[in-house]
Amino acid sequence: MSFNPFSLDGRRVLVTGASSGIGRQVAISCAGMGAQVVFCGRDAARLEATAAALPGAGHVPLAADLQDPDGIAHVVANAGELHGVVHAAGIARLVPFRMINQKHMDEVFGINVHAPLLLTRALLARKSIQAGGSIVFIGSVGSHIGPVATSVYSASKAALLGAMRSLAQEVVKQKIRSNLIAPGYIRTPMLEQLGAAGAMLDQLIDYAPLGLGEPEDVANAAVFYLSDASRWMTRTFFIIDGGMTVQMSI
Repeated sequence: MSFNPFSLDGRRVLVTGASSGIGRQVAISCAGMGAQVVFCGRDAARLEATAAALPGAGHVPLAADLQDPDGIAHVVANAGELHGVVHAAGIARLVPFRMINQKHMDEVFGINVHAPLLLTRALLARKSIQAGGSIVFIGSVGSHIGPVATSVYSASKAALLGAMRSLAQEVVKQKIRSNLIAPGYIRTPMLEQLGAAGAMLDQLIDYAPLGLGEPEDVANAAVFYLSDASRWMTRTFFIIDGGMTVQMSI
């Protein structure tokens, strides 16, 4: 059999936010490429649904709230030796700048920034991520274009981008890579909630020549960053948005 640089055979990957949306599909795609997947989320029932969709065997569901130090400790204690981590857990809220407050900022940054960074720190402290491992953060094109009423959300994703690049320079000593994926508008429950909250999605999606994306589009990029196909890549990010932000930049 010829060598497949995208294969995840023999690797163990942790995926957060795996109870729905992008995180769920990342878990499914990683398992499909041969990985043993440790996947976590706050909703135990939805994690069971994800578990039922994973091909292969030996996968480990972990119900945990990553905003809680005990939740992070639970995941770290049960993750085992990892070859990759995908931070897919996150939230988005439409809040005009004039209405932002401390509670809103604490909630968004708590889930989108503090949780993945503190979980990564704990995994590194335990030496759970093996040499040759890959850390993948899920950001957003919001960090580049700042859609209306997303100041705090966009700021949180920009924070992830900066943290990823700094982290990559520190973990290179352990031969670990760190990268980020910045999706555009992807067909997920989160996007449906934003639409219901008043986001003008049709107008925004019209900016993308390839239209609305699917969770598989992001999951495929995550598999690439986890695999040997990207072994010479660190501190980078992919914008996966159907061509939307190029038009905006021009």
